[in-house]
Amino acid sequence: MSVEAGSEQLVRVVVLLGAGVVAVPLFKRLGLGSVLGYLAAGLAIGPFGLGLFSDPQAILHVAELGVVMFLFVIGLEMQPTRLWSLRRQIFGLGLAQVVACGALLTGVGVLAGLNTPVAFVAAMGFVMTSTATVMLILDERGETASPRGQKVVSILLLEDLAIVPLLAIVAMLSPNEAAAGVSTWKTVALALSAVAIVTVAGRWLLNPLFRVLAASHAREVMTAAALLVVLGAALLMQFGGLSMAMGAFLAGVMLSESTFRHQLEADIEPFRGILLGLFFLGVGMALDLGIFVTHWPQVLGGVAVFMVVKAVGIYGVGRLFGASHSDSLHRMVLMAQGGEFAFVLYSTAVAAGLLDGPANAALTAIVILSMALTPLAVGGLRWMLPRGAAKVEGIDEAAGLSGSVLMIGFGRFGQVASQALLARGVKVSIIDMDTEMIQSAESFGFKVYYGDGSRLDVLHASGAATALAIAICVDNKEAALKIVELARHSFPQAKLLVRAFDRGHALELMSKNVDFLVRETFAGASEFGEAALRAIGVPPHEAAGIAAEVLRRDEERLALQMTGGIKAGLELMHSNRVKPTPLTKPARPARPDAG
Repeated sequence: MSVEAGSEQLVRVVVLLGAGVVAVPLFKRLGLGSVLGYLAAGLAIGPFGLGLFSDPQAILHVAELGVVMFLFVIGLEMQPTRLWSLRRQIFGLGLAQVVACGALLTGVGVLAGLNTPVAFVAAMGFVMTSTATVMLILDERGETASPRGQKVVSILLLEDLAIVPLLAIVAMLSPNEAAAGVSTWKTVALALSAVAIVTVAGRWLLNPLFRVLAASHAREVMTAAALLVVLGAALLMQFGGLSMAMGAFLAGVMLSESTFRHQLEADIEPFRGILLGLFFLGVGMALDLGIFVTHWPQVLGGVAVFMVVKAVGIYGVGRLFGASHSDSLHRMVLMAQGGEFAFVLYSTAVAAGLLDGPANAALTAIVILSMALTPLAVGGLRWMLPRGAAKVEGIDEAAGLSGSVLMIGFGRFGQVASQALLARGVKVSIIDMDTEMIQSAESFGFKVYYGDGSRLDVLHASGAATALAIAICVDNKEAALKIVELARHSFPQAKLLVRAFDRGHALELMSKNVDFLVRETFAGASEFGEAALRAIGVPPHEAAGIAAEVLRRDEERLALQMTGGIKAGLELMHSNRVKPTPLTKPARPARPDAG
């Protein structure tokens, strides 16, 4: 390769990285999410933007590995027993949604004047939801492991499986005799063989392999082996006609109970993040603005109609399967889009003679725009359903609560803090947003309600107006400050007790006149220091006095810093140190037979 060609490639890499680095933080700060940031960045630098890249498909082929690695990491969190417990959701709920939405969208295509085979292909491409978009949004919102998130994952798995029969159907519908003559049985046999090989290798070969590699103590070899497993499983599935993502997911499931699971996840994570971002950049580049400008009424109309009809189908199937209104609405907004498998299906249909080039470009533009609209729709969900959208099946929302103390946040800190109150018989109302923790707490006899304490309506529903004290134990600095502001303004009768993370956070809370705060690590660290003094021979009473003096001086420094005397606080820290008492060597402990 010439020096000039190498420099050109390096420039392209720098542009890709720079586009993501600039766009994603900006869009996240605007509350639009990282997915939309990547898509916008890709559009800006692509062939229809600044024209820095002319072949987005080449980038997409490489960047698909990001989706593959993402599914591998998801598989590592999904033990076989857990996956088996989801079989009814995968083959029941998932299949019902695919069939219902496919039928509705095919009907829309026929009504629009398309012949039935073309309408079917267009519809089924849109039925295949974007696994990458949905999983990244769930991951950012912390909902992947929630009951609601698990149902979405189940449907996505079924859609990944559905790509095989869909490709076979496209071949059978083809007017091209060579394509139509492809044996469906051969396709199915190859797919089943690929699944069997990945399953057997994951069950009996991979753990011994990683044990041998771990014994070599070569970290880079372990990383290479992790990549080999992911890419090898993906490649094998691709040869079998299945999606590469499905192969990686299956490999992850097979290794989910391995002792090397956490190491594998740590090795894959950096590659996964970069390549997944690159995938969305490639999708943004692939949006054909020429088609959009020429046929914008048809493209925009197609996006609106396809998303609305698919949303109706998803909501109806959800309600039919017993989902609550809020869960059905959440699933509808999250999945009412096309996905990356549509690109595969439409390309196959072009090769089979079912679609022509302009139709493929228009349908691809519709899918990409629907993917871009999804983060906006999810962000608007809070206004569509202010109080119901967050509810998860089996978990009660905060409503009509009353208690002497309202505790917001029930993590490790809140759990310990609540024990004294409950032991005294104080009535405590507890709210949190972690659905897994809420369900876990219920199994230990604690009743925790779902609620976002940074919202005024939730605070009212949680009994803040009648509470004598509000204990703010959340693990988010910004959320804690917002709750303090709301509570101080709207519930002046309540004492505010707040968990502070560090000195800076404590100073901010003090400026808002909270009634009590504690830095979460300070008390434990002070006790630890006192114990260390005792361990080296300092008399207990002197060690306790030193610890008390350190605490007193720290409080004085805080007060000085609060009034702007930071320099004076630092001088106080370094002056008038506690005078030490000469240490004597600790006496040896008596022998067991002494005395």
